[in-house]
Amino acid sequence: MFDAEHFFDGYKSNPEYAISCLKAAYDNGARWIVLCDTNGGTLPHEVSKIVKEVIKHIPGKNLGIHAHNDTENAVANSLVAVQAGVRQVQGTLNGLGERCGNANLVSIIPTFFLKKDFYENYELNIKRENLKNLTQCSRLLDELLNRKPNKHLPYVGASAFSHKGGMHVSAVQKDPKTYEHVNPEEVGNSRNIVVSDQSGQSNIMSRLNLIGINVEKSDPKIKKLLEEVKDREFIGYSYDGADASFELLARRLMGEIPKYISINEYDVSVKKDNAGKLFFCKS
Repeated sequence: MFDAEHFFDGYKSNPEYAISCLKAAYDNGARWIVLCDTNGGTLPHEVSKIVKEVIKHIPGKNLGIHAHNDTENAVANSLVAVQAGVRQVQGTLNGLGERCGNANLVSIIPTFFLKKDFYENYELNIKRENLKNLTQCSRLLDELLNRKPNKHLPYVGASAFSHKGGMHVSAVQKDPKTYEHVNPEEVGNSRNIVVSDQSGQSNIMSRLNLIGINVEKSDPKIKKLLEEVKDREFIGYSYDGADASFELLARRLMGEIPKYISINEYDVSVKKDNAGKLFFCKS
């Protein structure tokens, strides 16, 4: 394998010499010639054009792509390189790599399986049924590296299939394709309906159904619960990810939690030492 470091920059500077280096490696036995965008500055339209020129000299079945993410184009560059003819993609799980990272295989792999332009034209040495393990794989790696998972990662992020706005939630419940480009279960992820100050009744109903509270949408308690959530979010509470807190609030407003304690009155005494430090408190 011959990794042609800085190839794309070299090609832009001197196309003939860059191609001659690749040919020398290929003619002398290198089975794979990998085109590297080492500083990550090449854009997709440039990658496509240059790869097509390279294929005039070296068969695409012997070409690979190695993209860096310095312009947030590593995944796009890898995909257009394949469409232009290369047959090996180098990348890393979760896009780990120097500086801004490398091409994220966690984004590239499901794109090949789930996007028509790719699954109709290309085959991967990966079993389709293993795709459902992708989210677990991504999060396990972060756990092993003691990293906080990026919730905004495509396909596998915790927010990839999260819906907050009331109109969005209502639409997703009628037809998930309105706001989801693939079925989250295909990559081992799941849909998440967020309860927040942007919520509508659809958010509330979805969360109530999830925790086993059956109530009609017309029930006035739904409106009261929605108002309570928004009021609490306004003063600093957050129910985005606080599922247990939301359930307690909902069950209390629905009358499912008895009021065990009533505080009629209380008294607090505080004493301080000469330095002003608290040393005694009695209630």
